[in-house]
Amino acid sequence: MNRGLPAGFYDRLKKQNLDKMKILVTGGLGFIGSNFIRFMLRKYPSLKIVNLDKQTYAACPANLSDISRLKRYAYIKGDICSPNTVKTAMRGCAAVLNFAAETHVDRSIQNASAFLRTNIFGVYNLLEIARGFKVKRFIQISTDEVYGSINKGRFSEHSPVLPNSPYSASKAAADLIVRSYSKTHKLPVIITRSSNNFGPWQFPEKVIPVFVTNILEGKPVPLYGDGKNIRDWIFVLDNCAAIDLVLQRGKIGEIYNIATGCEIRNIDLTMLLLKILGKDKSWIKPVKDRPGHDLRYSLDIRKIRQLGFKPKNSFFKSLQETVDWYRNNQKWWKELKKRF
Repeated sequence: MNRGLPAGFYDRLKKQNLDKMKILVTGGLGFIGSNFIRFMLRKYPSLKIVNLDKQTYAACPANLSDISRLKRYAYIKGDICSPNTVKTAMRGCAAVLNFAAETHVDRSIQNASAFLRTNIFGVYNLLEIARGFKVKRFIQISTDEVYGSINKGRFSEHSPVLPNSPYSASKAAADLIVRSYSKTHKLPVIITRSSNNFGPWQFPEKVIPVFVTNILEGKPVPLYGDGKNIRDWIFVLDNCAAIDLVLQRGKIGEIYNIATGCEIRNIDLTMLLLKILGKDKSWIKPVKDRPGHDLRYSLDIRKIRQLGFKPKNSFFKSLQETVDWYRNNQKWWKELKKRF
C-alpha cells in the first residue's frame, strides 16, 4: 500500500521493547478485544494498556474482571466517535489497535445507522487523532467478510472488496479510509482481516454461543437455510497471537489475512456441537435464510505465515473447550441473553 516511507521506518517499533510501552485498545470489553488484552498483559509483564470502550449491549465488563485492578491496565468508558474522549485515551500511547465495531450482520440488516457511525466515522476520528499524536502503529482489526463470497479458491490480500451486507460494507469502507491515511498522510497503518473467531467470552448472539447456550437452556438451534454455508474458523487466541505478530513484525501499509484453513459447513458445525452436548439433529430448527447470506469465506494466509504465524490450537479441541467454558459460566451468558 504505502511505498513512500523512509528507509528503516518499518523496523522502528520492532527495535523498541514492546514490554515497556503503552498501547490503546478500543473495544476492549468485547469478545476479541478482551481476549487480546488478557493475552498481551500475560505475555508482556510490563506492558501498559488503555482500554477505550463505549459499553454497548455487546460489551461486558466481566470479560476483564480478573485483570481490572492491575496497575498496568486502565479502562475509559467512551465512544470512539468523541474526539475529546479519544484524545484522552490515546495520549502517550505508542500504538493503537482498533477492535471497536458494531459487528452483528442481522442487526445491520435491520438498521445500519449505528454501523455506519461507529465503523466508519469512528475509524476516521481515531485516524485523525492518531495522526496528530504521531503514533508508531495503527492496527485496524477488520474481517474476511469485506471480500464477499467465493465459490472456489481463496481470497488474497489483493482481492477486491465486494461486501454483501451493511456490516461488511461499513468495515470495507473503514479499511479504505485507513488505506487512504497511509497513502495521503503517511500514517503507519496495518489492516488485519480474520476469519470467524470462536472461544470464551463471545457474546451469545453469534452462532457458536447461540447454539451452545440454547441447548443448555433446552431450546432448539436456529440454522439458516440449508446449512451449506461454509466458514473458516479460528480460535480467538490464535487470532490474538497473529495480531501481536502483526503489531511487531508487520509491514507498514499492508493487509494481513488471518485464518487457519479449517473450513466447515454450518450444518456440519451444528452436528459437531450437538454431538459434544449429547443431542441429535431433532434439536435443529431450520429458519429462513439471511438476506444476502455469503456462501463461503476462505482466506489465503501465506503472507501472515511469512511473519512466522502458526496456529497453536486444534479446532476440535478448542471447540470442546469452548463448549465446556459456556457450560461452566452460565451466570455470565444468562445475564447477557436478557439484553435481547
